[in-house]
Amino acid sequence: MPSFATKPASAMGKSNNHGHQSCTKQFWRAGEYEGVARNTRRNIDLSSTNGFDHARMHPKFLHSNATSHKWALGAFAELLDNALDEVHNGATYVNVDVLDNKKEGSKMLLVEDDGGGMDPEKMRKCMSLGYSEKSKKKDTIGQYGNGFKTSTMRLGADVIVFSRTSGTQSIGLLSYTFLRSMGKEDIVVPIQDYERRRGIATEMLRSSSENWNKNLETILEWSPFESEEELKNQFRMRKQQGTRIIIYNLWEDDEGNLELDLG
Repeated sequence: MPSFATKPASAMGKSNNHGHQSCTKQFWRAGEYEGVARNTRRNIDLSSTNGFDHARMHPKFLHSNATSHKWALGAFAELLDNALDEVHNGATYVNVDVLDNKKEGSKMLLVEDDGGGMDPEKMRKCMSLGYSEKSKKKDTIGQYGNGFKTSTMRLGADVIVFSRTSGTQSIGLLSYTFLRSMGKEDIVVPIQDYERRRGIATEMLRSSSENWNKNLETILEWSPFESEEELKNQFRMRKQQGTRIIIYNLWEDDEGNLELDLG
């Protein structure tokens, strides 16, 4: 397991290699949400939330919610505790590692377990924020597992989750970079679901093929992965059940070093 240390954060950000403006790389400045849409490198209509799971809550909440952790190391400890809780669901180990983001030439933090995994509904609860029983929006999602959001968003601007059960596998993307860059007014959560039978994964359509493709295109645009095949490869690293959490666009300190020292 890599060693971890923390440094105080706060400077202005950089543009990455794919035309996305990261706005700021310092957590304590990331709350300055500009809400101005920027161009993406794929021709996708991302101007609306149609076809996405979304919360009727402004994306600034992702940042303010994560300020409950003053230090990145505390957020990491909470995320690790959540993974260790999977022992109750049959997990025999939790793995922590540092991965390379080949798209951006940066480091990513991996936390994974071999527990029971999350089915599509549990994935939506994990990634969800802001729920109203009075809401008539069928894609509006609820508020569950707040510790996952506070810890991951305190460690980095973006997180992608891969989770597999005995019969399903799901991919969820919670990306502050995406929300800021597209000027979103709601928290939009692209999610892909697959049904597993005899080792073969097939698409699970919750609405239409068009919405499925929209979610996939968005995940590929804003995640570290270039193709659906690369996404599926993440499940192959989990031979049976379990959850794989990858946090990227990790927050930096004033000097441009990672706030959570992964050395």
